[in-house]
Amino acid sequence: MTDQMPTIFLGHGNPMNALAKNSYTEGWAAIGKSIPRPRAVLAVSAHWYIPACAVTVHSAPPTIHDFGGFPQELYEVNYPAPGSPELARRVQHLLSPVSVALDQNWGLDHGTWSVLTHVFPNADIPVVQLSIDWSQPPSFHYELGKRLTAMREEGVLVIGSGNLVHNLHSYAWGKEGVQPFDWAVRFEQQVRELLLNKDDARLVAYEELGRDAMLSIPTPDHFLPLLYVLGLRREQDQISFPVQGVDGGSVSMLAIQIG
Repeated sequence: MTDQMPTIFLGHGNPMNALAKNSYTEGWAAIGKSIPRPRAVLAVSAHWYIPACAVTVHSAPPTIHDFGGFPQELYEVNYPAPGSPELARRVQHLLSPVSVALDQNWGLDHGTWSVLTHVFPNADIPVVQLSIDWSQPPSFHYELGKRLTAMREEGVLVIGSGNLVHNLHSYAWGKEGVQPFDWAVRFEQQVRELLLNKDDARLVAYEELGRDAMLSIPTPDHFLPLLYVLGLRREQDQISFPVQGVDGGSVSMLAIQIG
């Protein structure tokens, strides 16, 4: 019998975390060692944010370096995990009647590989990415997560990769030891409380959570992956926060593990 997999939201932060050894990357590595080994990973990354619902169908997805201005060594990182056309078609089936394109152009973007290179460093577990359709409301993404719940019994680890607080206009580039903004701390705490109280409706309607939410989520892309993970929650699931911290004052690195 396959172990029921947890589902996890990972705050990925700066792409340089792919090369770093810090409390965040050590926390990601610890997650990989503490959960059952999945037969595959389905990733919803903030960085595949397009006006359509699509899933990667490569047997060998390329490592995408979807950023600019970083050291050359980051562009040389390769995460050669296999893909899974079988899983891609299973996702397509589970999300029906929503139209899901089988995509052969995208691969693994840094929202996925910068964390998985620590969680599963051997890159020997198949990885498939599901896009975020930016033309749809938050409730759409939460409902898609609900339709994917069978994945957990099928040995698939569904991860959302983004950041609970992601305001790059306020980010302290190149500075260390910066204290988090008060609004970032308050919003992260508010989300923790809503999660623990199982108040999904208010998290889906995050735009109504006030000024702290608007400062923390100036654009939806890094928050919406959480709604997929939230949709996979079962009534009996416990919630934990295996990675914590705020980077650069305005990027939450919180990881949220359900189950």
